[in-house]
Amino acid sequence: MEITQTIIRFFQEGGLFMYPIALVMAVGLAIAIERWLTISRAVGLNRKAGKVVDAALKQGDLQAIVTAAANAKAPLLRVLGAGLARLDHAQRREDVEYAMEEGVMEVMIRLEKRTPYLATLANIATLLGLLGTIIGLIAAFTAVANADPAEKAALLSKSISIAMNTTAFGLMTAIPLSLIHSVMQSRTAAVVDGIEMAGIRLLNLLSYQRTCADNNRA
Repeated sequence: MEITQTIIRFFQEGGLFMYPIALVMAVGLAIAIERWLTISRAVGLNRKAGKVVDAALKQGDLQAIVTAAANAKAPLLRVLGAGLARLDHAQRREDVEYAMEEGVMEVMIRLEKRTPYLATLANIATLLGLLGTIIGLIAAFTAVANADPAEKAALLSKSISIAMNTTAFGLMTAIPLSLIHSVMQSRTAAVVDGIEMAGIRLLNLLSYQRTCADNNRA
């Protein structure tokens, strides 16, 4: 109960700039939760798909990947499926590689969607906190200049409280959002790296199978 009262008092003593900072925090947390769920879902789907892909690559069974990718939601299978689908129209390794690169770009766009907003919101929260500090200090100096001597101390204390509280709240919002932004970028990079690694293994298998076929014909 005391913690709740302290938070309420802290917010009330911060002045008007506490409200836009709180709005920035709410929007940032909403984006963070949505992105976390999206990326976590992609990680889970890729983990399951990875088992299928690993088994297929070890056995050299490309058709198993094509079959699994037909109605798959896992980004990994979609990318590999797009590459193998290109084999129906072109036989060059580069064509398959280009198709998978396009798929990886689509995955990155979906996973990174709205993530940059977190860094922007963190900067906005910091700037709002600084702006509130400046406004509070201006109010403090104005109060000291125009108030009666008996009231100067109280007015100065109130204005400085507004200045310090907005700065603190701005940083309390910006620091977590910045950390979350970094975590989201790291998780997205891990997903993309896993897909690219599987793509390289697929390309190596295609090259090996083609080499074996050429040797058999020779």
